[in-house]
This record gives sequence, structure tokens and C-alpha cells, in this order.
Amino acid sequence: MATLPPLRQMISALIGTPSVSSVVPAHDTGNRAVIELLATWLDDLGFEIELQPLPGRDDKLNLIARRGGTAPDGLVLAGHTDTVPCDPALWRHDPFRLHEQDDRFYGLGSADMKGFLGIVVDTLRGQDLAALRRPLTVLATADEESGMHGAHALLERGQVLGAHGLIGEPTGLRPVHRHKGIFMESVRVIGRSGHSSDPALGRNALEGLHRVLGALLALRAELEHRYRDPAFTPPTPTLNLGHVHGGDNANRICGQCELHLDLRPLPGMDIGELRDLLRARARAALEGMELRCEFEALYAGLPPLDTPQDAHIVRLAEQLSGAPSEAVSFGTEAPYFNQLGTQTVVCGPGHIAQAHQPDEYLPLAEIAPTQRMLAGLIDALCRA
Repeated sequence: MATLPPLRQMISALIGTPSVSSVVPAHDTGNRAVIELLATWLDDLGFEIELQPLPGRDDKLNLIARRGGTAPDGLVLAGHTDTVPCDPALWRHDPFRLHEQDDRFYGLGSADMKGFLGIVVDTLRGQDLAALRRPLTVLATADEESGMHGAHALLERGQVLGAHGLIGEPTGLRPVHRHKGIFMESVRVIGRSGHSSDPALGRNALEGLHRVLGALLALRAELEHRYRDPAFTPPTPTLNLGHVHGGDNANRICGQCELHLDLRPLPGMDIGELRDLLRARARAALEGMELRCEFEALYAGLPPLDTPQDAHIVRLAEQLSGAPSEAVSFGTEAPYFNQLGTQTVVCGPGHIAQAHQPDEYLPLAEIAPTQRMLAGLIDALCRA
């Protein structure tokens, strides 16, 4: 439509509108301005617009835009509107200004994943939307990068989306029907401080953590031996020891120390059972040491994705992209959409290697193939 800006201008506007989400409050911002841009463009295309603020955060919203009816059928095209934080000093150009060079669009969110949202709107501009026979839904979520809060809100509402879904995360236009899950945990060892001249004056939490680390590494080896799926790289679950802090001075017995870790299970592994097992092993490692463990779920967990390879949306994505579906180790909102009854595949332009990196970019050569794939999905699922 004539009222819509060109694609480059839309992507430029999305990148130029900061929507950083972070677990660190100093870096965290809302996404309302990005949602309002998308809502304006989709309203111009005749979509019915629904804005859903996240509980307790009027500056963070999900957008659900529908056209072609509200029956639990049709196609959902989805993406998140937030980005990770960035350090502008590490970028060659301003991360909040679209920069075109070497047949690439550079900017924060160009690949992950504001570029895809702009491509969706531009593709819809060229569609005969009045001819839709089944619902077409555009879904834009909040806070994917800092806890999947937008997807959680949809799940808590029991939101009906549609029968088939595509999330345009950067996969190099290779369909993804399976991915690992993830949860993050804090393990805090509590002892008693004292003067370092006499170890009997305290209970050294660092020595306890040493035992806990050994137990967790043994658990990792056990999980790697027990679970294996060659579709993934690496083919086993992973347990990463990411952060440790303890004590306050060299001449004091360490009274408390803390470890942060993440564990990424394969499909078929249960996050609740894994968390219970991890905690049990940590407690057992401290037996007889007069120390105790405290635990905190830093991230409650994203379940693995396991959309059947013979699902209609997966087969269509394979056909339209010309690539077989595969498994990846990063996570998306797709497991939550599956729980809502939307069989979901992940496939979009750009590459995960560029996401969360300085000088993030979207290859211009992948825009037209993305538009052809989207148009084919609309034809097959909303018109046929």
C-alpha cells in the first residue's frame, strides 16, 4: 500500500527504535515504540490489532495482528521485538542506525530479529489479503532475550494463535524443527567466616564449592554418556559453569560462595527432573562438611523443541526453502507456541553466528528468498 514506507525504511525505523531487554535493570527498556510502529503498518494493511501489555509492565507488549478470521486455523508469522544489550564502542557504526555496506544491512536487531519483522510487513504489502480463506496472524513478542516473558504471557492466557507457525529467527533460511532446552541455576554454598590463621575457626565455603564442582562435572559426564542425539552439535546435553564468586579477603575463611551454571537438555529430557537431580548431587557433595547449599532458579527453563518432521508446516518450509529441516542448540519461543497448539518451525534470514555480536548484519541476498517462502506459506495455508 502507498502509505507503507519502503522495506529499507521500515527496517531502519525498527533498528533506530531501541528495545533492549535485559535481566540487568540498568540496561532494560520497553518495546512499546517498536510495537506501535508495527501496529501502524499492519493496521494500514487491514489487520485487526490487539496489544497485550505484559503483567505489571505497560512499556512491554505483545502484538497480535489478524486478518482472515479468528478460527484456530491458518498461519502465524512470529518474531520478537527486543534485542540484547550492546557496547557501541565495539561496533564500526552506530548500532541504532541502519548501515548498508557489502550487500548487508548492519544494525542491532538486523538479523535477530527486527529485519524479519520488516520483511513480513513488506511481503504482506504485495499479497491479495482480501482473498484469504483462513486466518493469517502476525505475532510480535516482548522480552524473548531476557526470559521469554512475552511467550510466557501468551501461555498463561491460553492464547489461541493458529494451526501452523513460523518464527523467523536467523537460521540462514534452513528450517529448524528441533532445538535443545535450557535452564540456569545458582548454587550458593554457605559456610562460616573466620581468621585464616586457624581453619578450625570457620567453615570454608570455597572448599565446599570445590566438591560441588567435582560432583557437577561428574554429573555432566554421566549425562553425556547417557543421552546422545547425533542430529545436534554437540550431540549431547551440555552443562556450562559460567560464573563463580566467593569470599572477600585472602586472610579470611570464605564464608559464602556462589556458582552460576546453565544446562541445555535434549528433546525428551525433563527440566524439572534435571534441576532436582543437580540439586541432589550438590547437597550430597557437602555431606559431612558442616556446610549447606542454597539454590535459586536464575531462569526457570525453556523446554526443548521437538516439532515432528512430518508436520505440515515443517514439510512446507523444507519445500519452500529448498533445505532439509535440522536441529540446533540455541533456543526460541517455539516450544511455547507448540504448547498452545500451533505446530511451529523456525526459519529466517541471517545467521545465528551474527546474533548478539558487534556489527550484526542481515545479508540482502536472503531478503527475496524469505519473501518467496512467506508468500508460499500464505498461499498454502491461508488460501488453498
